[in-house]
Amino acid sequence: MTVRAILEAKGQQVLSVEPDAKLSVAIRMLSERKIGAVLVMSQGRIEGILSERDIVRVLGERGAAVLDEPVSEVMTRKVVNCRRSDTVGAIMEMMTMGKFRHLPVIEGDRVVGLISIGDIVKWRVQEYESEQEAMRQYIKTA
Repeated sequence: MTVRAILEAKGQQVLSVEPDAKLSVAIRMLSERKIGAVLVMSQGRIEGILSERDIVRVLGERGAAVLDEPVSEVMTRKVVNCRRSDTVGAIMEMMTMGKFRHLPVIEGDRVVGLISIGDIVKWRVQEYESEQEAMRQYIKTA
């Protein structure tokens, strides 16, 4: 199965913040939306990604004063991405090897979605349950 299937199930809404937004504003967005990461974008281009891990790391290093700093001072700059045609297995491997939980989906020069490890787990559980139900139905009719 591909990333396209996950995006079709979850939708393609992508939240972002500007690099000069205060960290406290981005944290409020994560909290209100109950999400673990937000893309940092400027003029339609990805500049970085801000995750809960980035926030915890910088708070531990520099304390609460960092809340007034711009997101660009805290974000992860190297952002790995994928395409809609990538397989779920391939992106699971990328996330495992890279030790990250969020992956922007890019087509051409446009961001078309954001996949999280939670999206993948949900999709895999649904796939497993569908297979189990198909097996039960097969056994009943055999």
